[in-house]
Amino acid sequence: MPSVLTVVTETTRSVIDLFEVSLDIDAHVGSMRQSKERAVDGVRSGQIGLGQTVTWRARHFGVWFTMTSKITELERPARFVDQQVVGPFKSFRHEHVFEEVDGLARMTDTITLASPVFGRVVELLVLVPYLRKLIQQRNQHLLGLLESTPW
Repeated sequence: MPSVLTVVTETTRSVIDLFEVSLDIDAHVGSMRQSKERAVDGVRSGQIGLGQTVTWRARHFGVWFTMTSKITELERPARFVDQQVVGPFKSFRHEHVFEEVDGLARMTDTITLASPVFGRVVELLVLVPYLRKLIQQRNQHLLGLLESTPW
């Protein structure tokens, strides 16, 4: 059974701004400097769209990983889904939902993943906490971009 984690992020900026920055490859790369993540194939800069792929190369846990993700669903500006098509996970699906709640733009990230080794124990003890922190850091970086630049 796969593991699921959810991260909720809110901002005073508009839903459309939050949606657009979340699809931006350059913004994502900037948020992942600690892992030296970069886009090495597919859409490597600017916005990614429905049906397009990006291949990421990054260092996590001291090991270099390569993962290709595809935007499999996109409903502007309410939702999009990226899924691993090639990579280190048995399965990896990341749903981003955008809505206005009490005058704030809310982004809810829901990641469903399955580990290729050691199963649920590794997912719950290592991968879920690590990915939760990674997504929180990414989202704080995106909020910083929104606050410092007109998007």
